[in-house]
Formats: sequence, structure tokens, C-alpha cells
Amino acid sequence: MTADRLPDPLNQDGSYPRPQLVRPHWSDLGGEWEFAFGSDPEQAPEDVEFDRTIVVPYPPEAELSGIGDTGYHPVVWYRRTFGAAELTEAGFAGSRPRVLLHFGAVDFAADVWLNDRYLGHHVGGQTPFHFDVGGLVEPDRANELVVRAVDDPLDVAVPRGKQDWRESPHSIWYHRTTGIWQPVWLEAVPGLHVESLSWDTAADAASVELELVLNARPSGEVWAAVRIEHDGELLAESRYRVLDTTSHLRLALSRQRNGQQYEELLWSPANPRLLSATVSLDGGDPAADGDPGRGGDAVASYLGLRTVRTDDRCLLLNDRPFSVRAVLSQNYWPESHLAAPSADALRREVELILELGFNTARVHQKAEDPRFLYWADRLGLLIWAETASAYEFSARSIQLLTEEWMQLVQRDRSHPSIIAWVPLNESWGVQHISHDPRQRAYSRGLTELTRAIDGTRPVISNDGWEHTDSDLITIHDYESDPEVLGRRYGSRAALDELIAGPGPAGRRIQLHASAPTRPIMLTEFGGVSWIDHDVDDAWGYSSARDAADFGARVTGLIGAVADSTVLAGFCYTQLADTGQETNGLLRADRTAKVPVELLRAAIAGR
Repeated sequence: MTADRLPDPLNQDGSYPRPQLVRPHWSDLGGEWEFAFGSDPEQAPEDVEFDRTIVVPYPPEAELSGIGDTGYHPVVWYRRTFGAAELTEAGFAGSRPRVLLHFGAVDFAADVWLNDRYLGHHVGGQTPFHFDVGGLVEPDRANELVVRAVDDPLDVAVPRGKQDWRESPHSIWYHRTTGIWQPVWLEAVPGLHVESLSWDTAADAASVELELVLNARPSGEVWAAVRIEHDGELLAESRYRVLDTTSHLRLALSRQRNGQQYEELLWSPANPRLLSATVSLDGGDPAADGDPGRGGDAVASYLGLRTVRTDDRCLLLNDRPFSVRAVLSQNYWPESHLAAPSADALRREVELILELGFNTARVHQKAEDPRFLYWADRLGLLIWAETASAYEFSARSIQLLTEEWMQLVQRDRSHPSIIAWVPLNESWGVQHISHDPRQRAYSRGLTELTRAIDGTRPVISNDGWEHTDSDLITIHDYESDPEVLGRRYGSRAALDELIAGPGPAGRRIQLHASAPTRPIMLTEFGGVSWIDHDVDDAWGYSSARDAADFGARVTGLIGAVADSTVLAGFCYTQLADTGQETNGLLRADRTAKVPVELLRAAIAGR
């Protein structure tokens, strides 16, 4: 492979932090950093005594960080140096004089300095950000990077999800994840370069629309060349003049007009076909060998052709009824908390879910690392995309969650695996939505805002109950008797009666007049606890006596729901034990509590 050849976007090893916008060179700044706890969010870097080390990107609360301190620490500091080796690895050269410093996610607010120069401020614990540091780095010396992260554990206005506001975990909340928890990395780029791109795959219209965002408006004649392929076959190619920072191009996929072979390229869990794409600037021809052309920027990407719609109480994937078999996935590891223990762990999480017979994962109260979404795209796991919730309703909580949610939808909307958006869950942060018109307006507003950014997927206004404007009606029900579940969800008449009144948790299911054709799903149920070792404050929605009882209870509940002919899908709680919440199908170390074959037979019917 030549020095500048673009990597194959469909055969990544899972380590690249931004898998849908790939360049040949990057440098991982993970590993040991100097570290310090603080208390003053306004403290200056020169006044900090860095008295310990931490392994980035693991939070200081986690064992893998090398610190493992789970107490209250509202301010944390990081420092490291990088030099010629890292810059060379990042591709720093005459044709790529700009250096971008990327942060995958820092919880919750971050301030960054490089060589004593303040770079800027970022708010949002789940969203990526970067700085152009090309004018500040010095290739022949050690460049000092300092990061301050502020994450007040008692601030319930921030989107914190399952991170406990109490010092020790209780009930369904877990130890916190503070500071850097996703990759920090460098890449070198030309002066004019691609900042982001997204794909709108109108599969039934035999076309694809590219939204291309550059770092600046072109000052001269700049052209973009786009090429889409599948398995060596050219599907579309176009070249157009770029006149502004953001541009749009619709590419016709002529092959898809043949209705007899239309479905061959569609993405689905059974056939997760992905198309590779290249985009190059300044007239560079993205030829088949991946040469980025005459000095301009070039990136590799991928996309999947598929549609998601609802009709006649069905969820339609590629215009065919699709039954969702989902599992609630906290994506929390005891050794690393919300951060993945490794890039390989993200792949293994997807594989485990599929091996159990599920076709969907509801990543709960967390926006997951894009590398997890890459494996979902590649291996064929559907994703119910959610965000961490705030706990209070206020002007500040509205602003913080809305801004972060908008960035997340924009970041992830090109992933074919994502089939639904969930901005709110169980009225967290809108606890009085049933009678407060402001909270209802907020829920409706978030839902419509999501549709405005991405109108290609269903949106759930408030998962579980008290829906204001949902494309799917979802219910949470932890009834422990399979016979009761079977009666409750076994007929349309019983389900309509449930929808019309207070739901299983005593909360109204709908706060609006629902269209009669909206699909209905049971998106939380189960929660059977069983452990074969001591866990402090072990907890579940119901409990089993032993492994045999656990297997019987789980398969009975899943079987009762899977037998329903009126539900459009289900989501079992949950994949793995998480802290004191011991209701996983798997232990916290991801080993199965009962034979996987037994679970798979109940989940997938085979």
C-alpha cells in the first residue's frame, strides 16, 4: 500500500475512531498521561500539581485507568506531550500542514491548552470535538497538551444517564464516568479539507444523497469527486464544483432501477451489505487504487441502502414487515465503566448480542462509541439509538440535552444499523409531563427537531409511557408471570385496552391521540435476577432461585412475548449484569448464566 492510499472502509480492524470518514494516517494519543484531581473549575493549568498518572481513555473511576477512585471529583486534569513521532504517524507533511486534535468524548465540559495556548471549550459528555492546531505544533520539540474536564456529580441538569448522583451506586444507577472516555487522536490534513459527511440513502428512489461539509468556503475553483462501489463494481461516480462550505450531491444508482435485482444491494441484518465510497477535493480523481489525487484531501467512507417505515401496526424494513427482537444493552464494563475496555470489546459486544439470537440492541441511556456502530453496520445488528437523560426540567437542562442530541443525530445518521431515535426515556427529566404543558411541548419539540435533522427513521418521543408524538408506541412492563404477559399482549383487543388506559407502571401510555396504525412494541420487560456469587445490593425486577429456575423464567417470559401476533417487537432487559443490577442474561464478564443455545431457542425461535 502506498503512503497515501486510502484504507478500505469496509475492512477496518475497529480501532479507527471515526469509521465513516477515514484517512490513511492518524496517531492515537491514548496511554499514560499525567493526571490530577481538582475542585476549582476555574483553576489555571500552571497552578495544577500533576501528582499521578492515568491511562487514557479510561475514566479515573475505573480500574483500567490505573486510579480506580469512585469518589466525588468534579474537576480532573490531564497532561501529556507529543512530538515528531506522533506527528509523522498522523501524516504531517508539506501537503498536509494542518493538524487536527480530536476528542471522541469528554464528560462533561472540557477546556484544552496546547503549548500554553488556550484552544477552546466544549460542552457535551457524549459528543466529539476537535481543534485545528497546525499553527501551534512544533515538530522538533515536545508539545504539551493539557485538558481540564469538569463534571459535577450533583448536577442533575446535565445529560447523565445511568451515572449515579450519589457517591455509591444504588438501584439502577452505576459508578460515574468522568473526563476522557473515548479516543484522543491526531490527524494531518490539507488546508482545505473535509470536516464531515453524511449519506441519505433513498433506496427505493435508486439514489444516494451526499452532504459534504468542508472546514471553510472554497476561495478558488474547487471540485469534489465522489465514487461509490460494491465489491469492485462501480455503482456511481460524479464530479461537481464546490461553491460553499456545505454542499449536496445526489447520485443516481442506475443498477437499482432494475426491480429484479433491486434487493441484492439492500442492507439488512440477514445481509448487511455495505457500499464503499471515496470523496476527494481539488480535482483529485478517487481512482480504484485509492490514490487521493493531486495534493487535495481524500477520505474513504461507507453507506448502506435500506429504508425504515411504519404502516398498519408494522415496522417495515426495506418495505417488508420486520419483527424486532432486541435486548437492552447498558454497554457498561466493570473494569472501564462507559468506556470500552478495548476496541475489540466493542466488536465482541455486537457479536454476543447476535449469538444470543437478538437482531437489535437498545443501547440504554448512552450514545455509544462510533466504533460500536461500525460493527453493528458490518455484522448486521440493528440499533435503537438513545441518549443519556437529564433528571431535572429547566431551561438549562433543555439547552444542554437539545444541543448534545442534535450533534449526536448529525454524527450518527449515516449508520444503516440505526432504525430508531430515542431522545427521552420513561419521562426522565420530564417527570410531570402528564400534566405540565411545557414538558409536553419539550417532548414534542425534541421529536420534531429529530425528524427535521433526519426524516428517515421513526422517533420515539418518550420510550416506555407518556408518549406525546411517537412513530412507535412503546411500553415498559416488568410483569413476572408469563401467563399474564401472554394475555396482556396476546390480542389486539387486550392491547388496545392497555393503550387506552394507565399502563403497567400506572403511567398513561399516550398523551395524544395515536394513529391506529402505529406499531406497538414492548421495549422493556424481563429483568430476572440471578447470581452465583456475592454482589452487594444485588437487585432485579424479579429473582430466580438457581440456574434452572433462571432459565425457565427467562425463556417463559420471552416465549410469551415472542408468541404475540399483535406486537411489532420486544426488548428484553438486559444483556449483562451491571453493578448491583444483576438481571443480565450474561454475567458482568460476559459469560452466559445458562447455555446460550437455550436462550437462543427462546429469543430467535431456533
